[in-house]
Amino acid sequence: MRNNSFGNNFTITSWGESHGKALGVVIDGCPAGLSLNEEDIQVYLDRRKPGQSKFSTPRQESDRAIILSGTMDDVTTGCPISIMVENDNQRSRDYSNIANVYRPGHADYTYEEKFGIRDYRGGGRSSGRETIARVAGGAVAGKILKELGITFSCYTRAIGKYNITDSEDICLDEINNPLYMPNERVAFQAMEYIEECKKNNDSVGGIVECVIHNVPVGIGEPAFNKLDACLAKAMLSIGAVKGFEMGDGFIAATSNGSSNNDEMSYRDGVIFHSNHAGGVLGGISDGQDIVFRVAIKPTPSISQSQHTIDSFNDEIDINITGRHDPVIVPRAVVVVESMAAITLLDLMMDNMTSKIDYMKEIYK
Repeated sequence: MRNNSFGNNFTITSWGESHGKALGVVIDGCPAGLSLNEEDIQVYLDRRKPGQSKFSTPRQESDRAIILSGTMDDVTTGCPISIMVENDNQRSRDYSNIANVYRPGHADYTYEEKFGIRDYRGGGRSSGRETIARVAGGAVAGKILKELGITFSCYTRAIGKYNITDSEDICLDEINNPLYMPNERVAFQAMEYIEECKKNNDSVGGIVECVIHNVPVGIGEPAFNKLDACLAKAMLSIGAVKGFEMGDGFIAATSNGSSNNDEMSYRDGVIFHSNHAGGVLGGISDGQDIVFRVAIKPTPSISQSQHTIDSFNDEIDINITGRHDPVIVPRAVVVVESMAAITLLDLMMDNMTSKIDYMKEIYK
């Protein structure tokens, strides 16, 4: 299996499987001199770890970050940073009855067709636990970006049909529900709906929205490393993501140019009158907030009877047992934020050579 790395300048390499001894990430390209300890990583990992509410899998994992290399006295050395998280609560026996069965909605069939072998114990590399590596890498990228004044507002925009319509002036500190949804009324309705899905042995999907603040003008590399294109690739590489849109997204397809264009003025600097483009023009950041959304599919592991085939091409009906999330959207929020941070930092490092003046600031 190839292509387990992401990024050109700030690079993460993900390793490990859901039911193996451990998972982790190797980070290349982190500058020396960054203050970094395991607690910096843990804050991010705690946002995605299982068992935090009745709306996530009851699988209890401590997900403790262990920094193996790349720091000395809690400061990065410029060497590769290796971070490991041990698996301590896997129950592989839960999957013994489906060792030869292709679960609907999972990667079982495609993995076996491609590689001739697959890890049926929780999905192996296709499991959501692979995102531990992304989140650990995102914690480092996010800390660097914070020192540059760049911050993130990432939250649950929708669960099923329950959608927040007013996403302006979101205050993440005021969120007080396990869905990480910045509207308590909608969150309550969504939680009732999730409970209904659980009773029916079913699951539900949703939408994560991410807003990146204080991104300077000029980030993104035409033509094939446009900022929005790179964000799309990063988001669609997350296992459960099935859709991506920037700014107004698909609504723009029903708009007119007169209403979709972001008009501009100049008053001690460039002022945009709107942000339909989501902060990106021509693949390059325009100085406004970067705004995008991702669609998260329903958890494919459900306890309802489903029709499928096995590796012998026999048709069977299965009921999936085990510990699974009725909704994975809240835990995906930090994964989306992490991949956005990694993507943005990587492109910002590219941008350091886009003008001779930038190079002179460093070397002259």
